[in-house]
Amino acid sequence: MEFLSIEQGDLDGFLENAKMDLANLHPGGSLSEAEDFYKEIVGDKHLADLAAWHISSKDYIADTLKLQQRFSRNLVLDFGGGIGTHALANAMSTKVEHVFFVDINKTNRDFVEYRSKKLGVDNKLTFCKTIQETKISRFDTIVCLDVLEHLSDPAFHLDTFHKIMGPNSIGLFNWYFYKGENNEYPFHVDDEQIVEQFFKTLQLKFVEVFHPILITTRSYKKN
Repeated sequence: MEFLSIEQGDLDGFLENAKMDLANLHPGGSLSEAEDFYKEIVGDKHLADLAAWHISSKDYIADTLKLQQRFSRNLVLDFGGGIGTHALANAMSTKVEHVFFVDINKTNRDFVEYRSKKLGVDNKLTFCKTIQETKISRFDTIVCLDVLEHLSDPAFHLDTFHKIMGPNSIGLFNWYFYKGENNEYPFHVDDEQIVEQFFKTLQLKFVEVFHPILITTRSYKKN
């Protein structure tokens, strides 16, 4: 409310309508790159959608934080970190030296920086628009959750992650290549060739590391 200057009486509606408000912004086939949607179109609607989803899916998110706590250490890349829940939790960890929060949406970056100052962990976070801006060649942990399905070439980003991971690094990834029963996720990629290339790249370049938590997020090391 404070960050977006929303009145108390408007908050419930802002969150309740968040998913469809975001979906209705999507321009359909006229969008040339999925990334452009999040960089230039969504504004604060993405914040609302993510906040509503985090509230309604708190048990699932709690499990992803447990998984992250299990593996995160030293230099962490949080790619497409959204409203920053995972980046902030990593910044609070004594096993983590520094978190590089990368998100193409400026509103998201500003909001997470705002949250980090409120929580007193802003000294452990750096905010960047791209991986290149981090100026880090090797990360010990890469977190990429609920992002890959939004990218026009998710296999390319797997290649990128592979290049910046060391032999002992761990990547935490998940995906949802599905537009929904009623096209409620029009911004998700579901092209058969793109998805197939993603899984071929995943199987070629990564080996799954077992973890016992029953969630969609998987942990990987370099093959």
